[in-house]
Amino acid sequence: MAHPRSALLNVMTAAAQKAARRMVRDFGEVENLQVSKKGPADFVSVADKKAEETLVKELQKARPDYGFILEENDSIEGKDTSNTWVIDPLDGTTNFLHGIPHFSISIGLVRDSEPYAGVIYNPVTDEMFWAEKGQGAFLNGRRLRVSARSHVSECLFATGLPFKGVDKDRERFLQRIGAVTSVSAGVRRFGSAALDLAYVAAARFDGFWESGLHAWDMAAGIVMVREAGGFVTDLDGKRKMLENGSIVAATDKMHPTLLKLLK
Repeated sequence: MAHPRSALLNVMTAAAQKAARRMVRDFGEVENLQVSKKGPADFVSVADKKAEETLVKELQKARPDYGFILEENDSIEGKDTSNTWVIDPLDGTTNFLHGIPHFSISIGLVRDSEPYAGVIYNPVTDEMFWAEKGQGAFLNGRRLRVSARSHVSECLFATGLPFKGVDKDRERFLQRIGAVTSVSAGVRRFGSAALDLAYVAAARFDGFWESGLHAWDMAAGIVMVREAGGFVTDLDGKRKMLENGSIVAATDKMHPTLLKLLK
């Protein structure tokens, strides 16, 4: 039996679905543009902005007083200062641009500075992940639990590459990859932080880490992993993910191990 969603989550999933309809059409266009000289980059930034406009419009209609933290535009102050939407309209732009069907719409609600609810939607696979504080995490109505794998040698981890990073970041990144790869079943780089976090919640990955992220990459995913029984901290083991842009999200069993490996 599918789990009933709260009014809040219905608002969030409906907004994601509405933005997704056009995005799937645009994705089809991108695949045709691959062969053209002009290249699809401008087209993708337009797709990004259009998706954001749709999300803002839909969410404002339903919750007129909530503020927004947005990737494409300046933040929008809300009358209700305790509730803020944190939105990434297209997480995985590079994948989208290359015609790879792995990207997502991420809508997080931060309530009194804590991630409170999240929706992460991959429009191509039609996988809708959602979670709300105290209510659990779900994928298309199925309850999610993080993986129970207890041997690091069987565990699969995900990360993100620093693409225009400083050299010292790159060095540290390579050391971390080395440390995790040497003891685990592997490390993946899929290109959408929001989906990486959703995949930890869904027991596909046993853990995920990245630094240099923005609040909109993480807000929805943090609540998703927690509600599926996982742990989320920053790279220092503290809870300042949204402030310092680093995150380590893993199963309850693997979080301490992964944190230690990354040190």
